[in-house]
Amino acid sequence: MRAIRFVRTGGPEVLELVEIDTPTPGPGQILIRHEAIGINFIETYQRTGLYPVKLPAIPGGEVAGLVEAVGEGVTRFNVGDRVATTNAGGAYAEASLVRADRAVAIPESISTKVAAAILLKGMTTEALVRRTYPVKSGETVLVHAAVGGVGQIMTQWLKAIGATVIATVGSEAKAEKAHALGADHVILYREQDVAAEVRRITGGVGVPVAFDSVGKDTFEGTLASLARRGLFVSFGNASGAAPPFAPGRLAAGGSLYLTRPTLGDYVVTTEELDESAALVFGMVASGKINIEIGQTFSLDDARNAHEALESRATVGASLLLP
Repeated sequence: MRAIRFVRTGGPEVLELVEIDTPTPGPGQILIRHEAIGINFIETYQRTGLYPVKLPAIPGGEVAGLVEAVGEGVTRFNVGDRVATTNAGGAYAEASLVRADRAVAIPESISTKVAAAILLKGMTTEALVRRTYPVKSGETVLVHAAVGGVGQIMTQWLKAIGATVIATVGSEAKAEKAHALGADHVILYREQDVAAEVRRITGGVGVPVAFDSVGKDTFEGTLASLARRGLFVSFGNASGAAPPFAPGRLAAGGSLYLTRPTLGDYVVTTEELDESAALVFGMVASGKINIEIGQTFSLDDARNAHEALESRATVGASLLLP
């Protein structure tokens, strides 16, 4: 089968198309024949070495497709079932292995493309706004990169809860998109002082929680936007890793909190995984969340896909189609 592999870390140019053997499922595993592959920022972190991986490596974890073979002892799925996972063993390929207890069934109302576009980003959103900080109706929340893959889903989810959303974006075109998604206030973070705008919007109080997937470029603005005892949720590094800082700054800012969650710690058990995925698919099926597949790339165009993602030229979700 065809796959995208890198043997050294670096820029998008290290991604190479190769031919490898199709794997055979072992006990407890299923083989998924991919119909759509989700592209996520974590793959760029792995490729650059920010998140170390064993080399050579096939990036990616989010796929949707059909069960082509099942290993010994698997009763959760049958051949031909439509499934999705965020734990594929090398998603940038035509097929991959995954433990059966780390895949979820795709409801009839959800296409495989939509499943691949929303599962990781949707479950990340669910974990962040329901469990990292259970957002309540009427609360005002800061969301960075509001028209990115997670940002679009998060903005819509927060509006469904009844929250007031302050969104940051990088251009006027993206500001229009954020408003269309339901954002109540939009800040152009390259042109405006984010913290000053947040204070103005909130009457000087700040926000109880800020969700920041950008990292280095927005760190200072996010920290200065928080209300007393506010929570800084840092869950990405799109502009580079957030800088080290003295813990005393949290005290000086008003006894603030900072957390760096990862989805894996919120879907530890199969029960947690199924519940989170069901909530995500339910939000889509109900119409509360519309998932935009902003761009698709062929498998052999993975290099260009990473270039587009890192230049922030993408809107919504991005897919590789094998």
